Amino acid sequence: MKKYLVLLSAAVFLATACAGPQTKTGKGAAYGGAGGAAAGAGIGQAIGGDTESTLLGAGIGAAVGAAAGAGIGRMMDNQEEALRRELAASEAASADERAATIRREGNLLAVTLRGDVTFATGSATVQPGLHDEINRIAKVLRDYPQTRIVVEGHTDSVGNETSNMELSRRRAESVQNLLVQRGVSANRINTVAYGETQPIAPNDTEAGRQRNRRVEIKIVPTETGS
Repeated sequence: MKKYLVLLSAAVFLATACAGPQTKTGKGAAYGGAGGAAAGAGIGQAIGGDTESTLLGAGIGAAVGAAAGAGIGRMMDNQEEALRRELAASEAASADERAATIRREGNLLAVTLRGDVTFATGSATVQPGLHDEINRIAKVLRDYPQTRIVVEGHTDSVGNETSNMELSRRRAESVQNLLVQRGVSANRINTVAYGETQPIAPNDTEAGRQRNRRVEIKIVPTETGS
């Protein structure tokens, strides 16, 4: 029964968010529910590692996001702007080839590190050329301590499923360790391994597999935003 109630709560907030205003900061309270649900689900899964934790996290996150969305939305707007500014200043690659890209989902920020340039094949060691991007991301994370971070590891479907899960775990932990070394509090960071289970492109082409090999840094506000 608890799971169904949590799902219902999250669904109500998500529906409200979709019907809300569309300006970035103005939609804070409405999208707060959607972003809060997504963030809560991610943190619940990362910490608890099971479906119930995910559902509870989604429900709690939706409630918090809707209640405090406007103020948190402004803070996340500022953090998004800072991340985009820092990564745009990187000299590692052109705009179309950058190793790190950013997307915004309500009050959740996601920084995706392309696996093909972040790691050598089969390796969990972040390549030296990506340390500049990690430095820039860590700087912004230090400047906004009102957030929590979930580092997700993903692979393509080539190879053994168990091995892919382990590789994605080690890659997420490598990124976490680099962030901690650069002054981001370890207490703010959780890691989660997805292996090949969450592709964002077809695995039957090299281009699709390249997109699926990635690490995502999910940044979500704390309950109070302070």
